Amino acid sequence: MSENSKVSIYDTTLRDGTQGEGFFLSGLDKVRIAKRLDEFGVDYIEGGWPGSNPKDIEFFKAAAKETWNHAKIAAFGSTRRADLTVEEDPQVQLLIDAETPVITIFGKSWELQVTEVLRTTAEENQAMIRDTVRYLKAAGREVIYDAEHFFDGYKDGDEHAMATLRAAVEGGADWLVLCDTNGGCLPQEIADISRVVLEVFPEVPLGIHTHNDCELGVANAIASVKAGATQVQGTINGYGERTGNCNLTSVIPILELKMGLKAVDDVSKMRDLSFFVDDVANNPHFARAAFVGRTAFAHKGGMHVNAVQKLARTYEHIRPEQVGNQQEILVSELSGQSNILMKAEQLGITLEKGSSEALSILTKVKELEQDGYSFEAAGGSLELLIRRELGTCERPWTLNEYHCSFRQYRDGHNPVCEATVKLDVNNETNYTVSEGHGVVNALDGALRKALVAFFPEIEQVQLVDYKVRILDGEDATAAKTRVLIVHSDGESTWGTVGVSDSIIEASWIALCDGIDLFLQRRKNA
Repeated sequence: MSENSKVSIYDTTLRDGTQGEGFFLSGLDKVRIAKRLDEFGVDYIEGGWPGSNPKDIEFFKAAAKETWNHAKIAAFGSTRRADLTVEEDPQVQLLIDAETPVITIFGKSWELQVTEVLRTTAEENQAMIRDTVRYLKAAGREVIYDAEHFFDGYKDGDEHAMATLRAAVEGGADWLVLCDTNGGCLPQEIADISRVVLEVFPEVPLGIHTHNDCELGVANAIASVKAGATQVQGTINGYGERTGNCNLTSVIPILELKMGLKAVDDVSKMRDLSFFVDDVANNPHFARAAFVGRTAFAHKGGMHVNAVQKLARTYEHIRPEQVGNQQEILVSELSGQSNILMKAEQLGITLEKGSSEALSILTKVKELEQDGYSFEAAGGSLELLIRRELGTCERPWTLNEYHCSFRQYRDGHNPVCEATVKLDVNNETNYTVSEGHGVVNALDGALRKALVAFFPEIEQVQLVDYKVRILDGEDATAAKTRVLIVHSDGESTWGTVGVSDSIIEASWIALCDGIDLFLQRRKNA
């Protein structure tokens, strides 16, 4: 395959991806994701298995009414049953009724599956494949044949496996896709077998469908492409059954940026698409994901930061912007001055290397980390620390006291959490009380009540995440607690951290810093 050749991307997030644990999509969710995939330049979007569930039926009805600018929508199903003609098989008819331009069917390539699962003969299995492909082609559809368990089948008995492909070719299949369904093959096996198939069936383009059971889903897909495959099947963020499918957010940048092959319209939109799918599915994003993760280009060690400050490619294999990501400088006890200087620069603050301010900030960070603080996910607290050490921000209120109580009733009445807060704001003392579903919720409510009359803009700030970490478990209930809170104003998010022997005090520190940072940013805007 020559440089700049096109590799067709076949997305199965909406079908194979939803077979993974914890990944759920409504019919409307599927349409939203499909539209984004279309905009991104994916060639095929597999919508699901018509008739298998109401959500897939809903999707195909909606898809038929949509205008698709680039992608072809594919319905997925199996070959006819052994005891039915293709015309009699209701599942095959549902594939036709889905009205998609593409139909993908799978058949059994492994003779073990034919005899032990289907309980039929090799000859009948080949007829099932041939008949179904031919029938779908006669209906005017592009037909992609997924050879399930092909590599296991080939290694167990290559004659039978190749005979199933021949049946698909005789039926008129537009694509032959080799599936490592169990995800147990190694890249060299994938490459060698892919070459054999291409030599025997040079007239039909080859695709690859891999799973990640050996953490080789992407590597195996790349191996097949290097051997001559021109279609890659996978899912956004690697969602899928068991350990997942080939991760398109990794394989697409490799194809485009490492191999010089064309896969999508604009690979720089990769990260946005990755986050969009996670958001729609209401799943947390994997921070360490290659290319698109929050920490994919994060630097923590002082030597590393010093190097990337001078020349980014010393520790970055691509420019983060190429996949829509950005460089992140982490600050911790491992930091040097370079970490502090680059972080300050990102905040629009100029610090001189070796200055008393830079050294003071670094010392403070190391002291706090020794006490249990961590600023990696709490950039908001770090920003406040830098500005406070420089004397450029001052909290616009003063705490006099706060108090929390929890009351449990024996009569079945719901327990009540109550918090009182006494603050001085603009030389005015405010004493407020609030009930909540828990102590933190009550504290948050009381703090907001005390401040909203002076700073009404805080009403747009919401607490969106709350995490607790016990730092020294050997101390049991006397252990220090670290609390991370994430706030959002609808446009941006920021994390703040608090550490204390008391979980309530740790929560209070993080809560106050979160609100304080918002007000400081509004003041400096």
